[in-house]
Amino acid sequence: MVASQQKPEDRVQLHAGRRLPVLKRLSGKLLRLTLLFGLLAEIMIFVPTIADMRIRWLSDRLNTVAAASVVLAASDAKDVPQSVQDEVLLATGTKAIALREKGASRLLAVSDMPSKVDKHIDITVTDPLTMIRGAFDELINGGDRVIRVYGPVGDTGKVIELLTSDAPLRNAMLLYARNVALISLFISVITASLVFLAISRLLIRPIQRMSDNMLAFAQEPDDPQRIIVPGKREDELGIAERELADMQHRLQRTLSEQKHLADLGLAVSKINHDMRNILASAQLISDHLANSSDPAIQRFVPKLVRTIDRAINYSQTVLAYGGTQEAPPQRRRVKLHTIITDVEEMLDLDAKAGIEAKSNIEFKNLVPETFEIDVDPDQFFRIISNLCRNSVQAMLGDTRNDPALVRRLTITAGQIGTTSIIGVDDTGPGLPAKARENLFTAFKGSARSGGTGLGLAIVHELVRAHGGTIELRDNEGAGTSFEIRIPDQPVSLAEWRSRRSSIS
Repeated sequence: MVASQQKPEDRVQLHAGRRLPVLKRLSGKLLRLTLLFGLLAEIMIFVPTIADMRIRWLSDRLNTVAAASVVLAASDAKDVPQSVQDEVLLATGTKAIALREKGASRLLAVSDMPSKVDKHIDITVTDPLTMIRGAFDELINGGDRVIRVYGPVGDTGKVIELLTSDAPLRNAMLLYARNVALISLFISVITASLVFLAISRLLIRPIQRMSDNMLAFAQEPDDPQRIIVPGKREDELGIAERELADMQHRLQRTLSEQKHLADLGLAVSKINHDMRNILASAQLISDHLANSSDPAIQRFVPKLVRTIDRAINYSQTVLAYGGTQEAPPQRRRVKLHTIITDVEEMLDLDAKAGIEAKSNIEFKNLVPETFEIDVDPDQFFRIISNLCRNSVQAMLGDTRNDPALVRRLTITAGQIGTTSIIGVDDTGPGLPAKARENLFTAFKGSARSGGTGLGLAIVHELVRAHGGTIELRDNEGAGTSFEIRIPDQPVSLAEWRSRRSSIS
């Protein structure tokens, strides 16, 4: 828990100070593993080697005895003085020598005959597992046993046998094991050092460099000097460095955009209070106008009241995109045709046509009057009004003075299963490539000069809050076409039963 509460700047200082113990560093772990694996490799080599050494030692002893037995076999053992036999036995390190020929065994020399033989060894048996078992048995249990060793004498068909103590054999095997262990340790240290130096240069240092950079970047992510400069390596680490640099660039751009949004929210918050006061005053004036008996005033007052109410609501929630999240939709069944009509009245295309007679725009509400949709009415009004306002601005921004040019904004709606599909199509100049690439991205997706792109970003957020989708459909000709899909809100089983009983 203490480590998790450590501040980023403390971690940077800790890393910069190199206070991490050597054995806990990645390089220290690598060195230990290399030594361990080197020793394991030497052990795997040592096991068959010590088994082979035991057989060679016994073969050499048997060959020496066979050479001495030639003299003993040339004469009858009874004619050989005991002193000579003792000298032969002492020189060969044996207790008894026998020669087996044509099924008969002949004792050539003997001193103190042991009462029992603890182990019989046939040097012609070269099975690896048998040799390994014999070697480890000798190392563990040997030292005070009498062994019988036998094997052929060249190609003569004779078999020489001897009885001897296994103490010299065990001592020779221990000496050999010690020498092999020292040599193996020396080789492992040299190998581990070379591998460590190579891997440290190829892997550890670049990884350490990236680690230092990430810690430094985390401390000041807005400093361009903290972005890593990728090397020219073409391996995985080179790719990782380039990807890290690209990620840091993208993160800095994102932080800059978020700061822009925060600054925007701060600026709007400063005028939000005064704006609400002005709108409140306008609302009071509209209330007085509602009491007027003039038919013309009575006809426009409801529109004015609705417009001011929406403006007040917008001023209260204008910080939602730049600061907190939008409020969850309060979904109800509403008539989409009425919402589209309110949007058309808000756009006031007749007034725009009066100002710019050559930019007359036709608004077609093709949504059936009986078509219902399950949405938050205020939020869906914002969705449609933002899309329609963008279309109108795009068509008004088209400076071509061709009287045959068609300027039309069409709203359509339909339903597939429980999903409502709404189309917003215009015959304007279409979206430029930059706007298509950054669609629904604030401050990037604007189609006109000076635009912020917040409209489409807000539309995208509100549609997703309804569990729906919005996408730009490809048009072969000019114009822009958006398709919105809004699924109906799921109805609980209790509510469905209640509706069904009320209908019955």
